Amino acid sequence: MESVPEVVVLQGGDKPPGMEPIERIAKVRYVREHELAGALAGADVLFVYDFWSEALPGAWPREGGPPWVHIASAGVDRLLFPALVEGETVVTNSRGVFDQPIAEYVLGLVLCFAKDLHTTLRLQAEGRWRHRETERLAGSSALVVGTGPIGRAIARALTAAGLRVSGIGRTARTGDPDLGEVLPDDRLHEALAAADYAVLAAPLTDRTRGMIDAAALAAMRSTARLINVGRGQLVVEDALVTALRAGTIAGAALDVFVDEPLPEPSPLWDLPNVIVSPHMSGDVVGWRDELVGLFADNLGRRVRGEPLRNVVDKRLGYVSSGASAPS
Repeated sequence: MESVPEVVVLQGGDKPPGMEPIERIAKVRYVREHELAGALAGADVLFVYDFWSEALPGAWPREGGPPWVHIASAGVDRLLFPALVEGETVVTNSRGVFDQPIAEYVLGLVLCFAKDLHTTLRLQAEGRWRHRETERLAGSSALVVGTGPIGRAIARALTAAGLRVSGIGRTARTGDPDLGEVLPDDRLHEALAAADYAVLAAPLTDRTRGMIDAAALAAMRSTARLINVGRGQLVVEDALVTALRAGTIAGAALDVFVDEPLPEPSPLWDLPNVIVSPHMSGDVVGWRDELVGLFADNLGRRVRGEPLRNVVDKRLGYVSSGASAPS
């Protein structure tokens, strides 16, 4: 690699903040989707700041793209197209930026359901005084689907609030420091049947796509709530709407959807037992600066010949426990 790396930044609307440290050690080119294909040839690094973009597969050079691609999100499903997965390109993500904020958001949603705060706000807006009894949170059970850093942060937050937490992962284990007992994903329905709250924090892969379907929802308790902060495609939305209308489950809080923004005709907007938020569970004040800071740190590591942080196992779509030396 050249002593001064060539960095292509795929931006959406605005330029990423705080890029000055990066511009001091690299030659930086800012592009939008229609300019991406022409910019990748000869680039050393691609920083996918516009993590919503789906332009990369079509823009990827036949002879292979940059040796390193970094995305400003925890999810990498948009990057794992065949040419990139099968090539030598190292992929890193923004693990760590969103873990605690999402965990706090999930805890807030669990409290909202248990204390019926969404109904209180609705009744207040209607000027209605209606006394109700709420649920005790301590002692209830939560199943966290996904055992990565975000799932673990969620598990710790819920445990601290008094919930009994278990997990679903690729492999079974007991005595996990954050999740207690972890069941394999082929026992998902069994685990759902025992949970008061099911929290989805799994990555989107061929294995997890549509995992919450009609059969999974039917396995849940009628008093259970589903919370999705992973990817919208983890849930079969039509099946969820049917289950909510029928009382198969008691409610759902959804921060991610198959189509975003959530289309206006979607029945999810109007169901009284649903909380809809616009993919914001991890977006706390300063999150954009944190994303750029993480990339700047990794770029510095690459320039110095040190291992990169947050290297993704492209075959499995998750961050490996180790690191990869720069190519």
